[in-house]
Amino acid sequence: MTTLVWFRQDLRTQDNPALFEAARNGAVLPVFILESPAQSGETHPMGGASRWWLHHSLARLKASLPGLVFLRGDARHLIPHLVSEHQLNAVYWNRCYEPHAIERDTDIKAGLKDAGIETRSFKASLLFEPWELETKSGGPFKVYSPFWKSAQQKPIGLPLAAPKNVQFVKTDAGEDLESFGLLPQKPDWASGWGNIWQPGEEGARRRLTEFLDEGLQGYGGLRNRPDLPNVSRLSPALHFGEISPRTIWHETQKHMTSEESATSDGLKFLSEIAWREFAYHLLYHFPHLPTDNWKPAFDAYPWREAPGDLKRWQKGQTGYPIVDAGMRELWQTGYMHNRVRMIVASFLIKHLRIHWKHGEAWFRDTLLDADLANNSASWQWVAGSGADAAPYFRIFNPITQGEKFDPEGHYTRRWVPELANLATQHLFVPFAAPTEALQQAGIELGKIYPKPIVDHSQARQAALAGYNAVKEAGQNAA
Repeated sequence: MTTLVWFRQDLRTQDNPALFEAARNGAVLPVFILESPAQSGETHPMGGASRWWLHHSLARLKASLPGLVFLRGDARHLIPHLVSEHQLNAVYWNRCYEPHAIERDTDIKAGLKDAGIETRSFKASLLFEPWELETKSGGPFKVYSPFWKSAQQKPIGLPLAAPKNVQFVKTDAGEDLESFGLLPQKPDWASGWGNIWQPGEEGARRRLTEFLDEGLQGYGGLRNRPDLPNVSRLSPALHFGEISPRTIWHETQKHMTSEESATSDGLKFLSEIAWREFAYHLLYHFPHLPTDNWKPAFDAYPWREAPGDLKRWQKGQTGYPIVDAGMRELWQTGYMHNRVRMIVASFLIKHLRIHWKHGEAWFRDTLLDADLANNSASWQWVAGSGADAAPYFRIFNPITQGEKFDPEGHYTRRWVPELANLATQHLFVPFAAPTEALQQAGIELGKIYPKPIVDHSQARQAALAGYNAVKEAGQNAA
């Protein structure tokens, strides 16, 4: 039996059900197809940072699977063509859950079955299929806590081993990875990223081991500290499927068993993995999540169109140091600490009153781990328009958030070096620092470092006024 294995968001050999089953049944033609948005139907295309990661992840996968074929074009046409040309018996893939992917995969599966080709899809990127967990009344979960409670009661199978001695189908099809044009050229804004990140399956497993050994202890509280290493930084690897959530789950459980003190921290970490599952649960059941307010009443919010303010936010020039530190970390590394993501998102939405869609789009372009489900669900959560969202009246104070979660200022000084010499007591409010303190630190507001883009108290009141319009719209709808 010969099987085409279509790789997508599962760029690994271990715990890859489609590859495992195909290799067990005979020869394998592993294929990765780069589709344009017009070909795939994707409405939220991959951003530049994710394209950088994809290139390097595919290069690592090719080293593990020498028979891997790279193609560009419409999968709806390419897969049937490959099946016919190589007289293949079957096509296997691991499931994707984005709306466009479901529609495309359904079309391909129907066509192949009509042609008498065995077609199978597998669960590989999630612990639970979005339809496997239901409320007691039988519908999808809309609140995270009962979703997490339900998830903990479900058994999770053990990861599959990587297949050995894979027999590849011989083919002249394919092209060089470089022809995909995934890497930035002029300018090469990712020139130093290879020193920060290790894309690929081996790097993902190494990172998990390092985190469990060195970062899990104290995770429950310290994960909110951007100045400390108590986060897994596995989100890009999870997004591209270089490691499976099932592997993470069981490796964490083993660590919790061997280190009794790690139990509470381990459960907290696994609950974060489950939040990712919840985001996919929402996307599957509410496919308009990336484009529409999950709560329609939020259509009444009086958003501002302020491209200049948006640009200052994107560049980390808001005049609020913890916000600027996060945005600069994102631009320079393709990553931002999760606590800081919440702070900068709240600032854009609630201080600048700029629509969450602008933030989602910027994160999608600049985050290595840009994930349609997570990105959409998280931005709507901060806005208050999403499922189980933060209360609309929760408006993060960027001053106190910096003081609380970067208490010694190490994170902020790293990413906003022009404030490096400012005393910690003034670090998060340079606009309120005495003139003498600014002079001693070599800071001239408006030149060395920007003045605040908006007054916090005034912005808070304006945001609350906007949310009153949402409340009224909700009451009228009821």
